Amino acid sequence: MKKSSNTGSSDSSKLLRRASTPEARENQLIALATDLAERQLREGTASSQVITHYLKLGSTKEKLEKEILVEQRKLIKAKADNIESAKRSEELYRSALDAMRKYSGNGGTDDDEV
Repeated sequence: MKKSSNTGSSDSSKLLRRASTPEARENQLIALATDLAERQLREGTASSQVITHYLKLGSTKEKLEKEILVEQRKLIKAKADNIESAKRSEELYRSALDAMRKYSGNGGTDDDEV
């Protein structure tokens, strides 16, 4: 008998094993809360706040706001990539100018003239 009760508790401990990182733990708790909300909605015992939350998630406005956030994220990444590209281009121009100076016989590496 003890063996079967230990097996049951080990199964539940596997499901509830604490995550190793804070992000994973947060995701674990979110999943548990979502499961609980789903169970409450199915049983008809969900609070008005839970019902309102999930209704808002399904609204057109919420979906549009999510799309806007995704596009803003893409824009920020594109701007960051553009800045990095500009830095690389500046370095290439500077090295090309230095090479031309050396080739022409001026030889110095005065960065003030660039």
